[in-house]
Amino acid sequence: MSKKKTFVILMAEDNEHDIIATKRAWKKYRVKNPLYIVKDGEECLDYLYNRGKYSKPESAPSPDILLLDIKMPKMDGLEVLKHIREDENFKQLPVIILTISAQEKDKMESYDLGITDYIVKPVSFEKLAEAIESFNLFWELVELPDES
Repeated sequence: MSKKKTFVILMAEDNEHDIIATKRAWKKYRVKNPLYIVKDGEECLDYLYNRGKYSKPESAPSPDILLLDIKMPKMDGLEVLKHIREDENFKQLPVIILTISAQEKDKMESYDLGITDYIVKPVSFEKLAEAIESFNLFWELVELPDES
C-alpha cells in the first residue's frame, strides 16, 4: 500500500473572519495538509510565480490545490483563474472556488475556465468546518498525477 501524500493547499481569501474560521477548522479536524494563505489575487499570482516576498521557493511551496475566492481586492478570483489557465504550468492545477457568490454567471464562468469544483461558503463556523472535513476526506482519496 502506498503512503498517503500530503497536499500543499494555497488559499486565496481576503476576509479575515473566513481565514480565522478556516484555520480553526483545520485544527479541529487535524488536517495534515499545509495551508498557505494569500489575501488578494495579485498576491496569489506572486505566490504561484515566486515573485516579491515569495521569491524564495521555501516561502511558497508549489501548491497541489488552490482554494480561490472570487470576490477579492486588486485582482478578483476569476481574473486569477483566467491568468493561470493560460499558463501550461498551471493548466492541471486543481482549483476549487470557495466563495459567498451563488450567482449563476459566476458559476458558469468559473466552470468555463476549468475549475475543479465550486463551493458556496457556509455561513456558520460549524457548517464551514464540516465542509473542510469533507474536503479533506475527499482529497485523501484523490490520485493526482506526479509532477515529473
